[in-house]
Amino acid sequence: MKEKDFISIIKQTLNTEYIGDDCAYLKDLGIVVTQDSLVENIHFSLDYFTPYTLGYKSIAVNLSDIAASGAEAKYLTVSLSLPDRIENDFIKEFYKGCKAACQNSAEIVGGDITGSDKIFISVCAIGSTNGRNISSRKNAREGYKIVVSGEHGSSDTGLKLLQDKQNKPQEIINKHLMPQVQIDFGKTIGENVKEPYAMMDTSDGLMDAICAIANESKVQAEIDFDKIPHNPLIEQFDNWQQSVLFGGEDYGLIAAIPEKYSYGTHIGTIKSGSGINLKMNGEILHLSSKDVETRIFNHFS
Repeated sequence: MKEKDFISIIKQTLNTEYIGDDCAYLKDLGIVVTQDSLVENIHFSLDYFTPYTLGYKSIAVNLSDIAASGAEAKYLTVSLSLPDRIENDFIKEFYKGCKAACQNSAEIVGGDITGSDKIFISVCAIGSTNGRNISSRKNAREGYKIVVSGEHGSSDTGLKLLQDKQNKPQEIINKHLMPQVQIDFGKTIGENVKEPYAMMDTSDGLMDAICAIANESKVQAEIDFDKIPHNPLIEQFDNWQQSVLFGGEDYGLIAAIPEKYSYGTHIGTIKSGSGINLKMNGEILHLSSKDVETRIFNHFS
């Protein structure tokens, strides 16, 4: 059973309107809330993460969800479950990385520490919706343009290099260890787009985010691969195009917005229909949601 199946069961069982987007929009409180967890040897390995970069990334992944909602990140709580082998220096460096990722805008205000047989990290982030129009993946409309911010394929390539015990190119490896959150892009969209719009981060892959928006909005996405931003350095590696499309943890943002706005890089258009029509290598490839699900990272595999 995949993550999406679990989420569907939870949503049906709780019968709530809040589950579906990466952030829950609590309109009555004027906030959005998100939570992400990282598990040792599932989401990261200490073979290549330092305590500092692990702390940085733990915060960054949550700030990315807040940015994708169009809100402004304000507060975070950090919960750690740690084995006996963890020393004081680990904690100090981990929180230095956390603080650096906050970029003097969001603040860590609490959390919890417990014992465990491996490292578990869970971060909750709260964002303010004041002066922002909040996104939903259900809001893509026929005729909207599809735009992205950030490069794609670098994090997946960097992870493969780390797993192969390679240390070059460092620029690509760093994209996996310390992703650049697209905070300014999320702010621009949230403050300036007045119509309903869809926006997600690409933590589970660019195609996964496009597919989720298309499915939830009941539309078709037409994408031109040649327009997707990527670092040319990854082109030296095998299957680099698949990394651009399906590789996770780039933490770019993708949005479906009205045609009149000129933000980000325009890579496609929302049409009537379903799934994704991908223009690539001179051909049009149609991808259904099942086609995409078979190629993305599965937390339960």
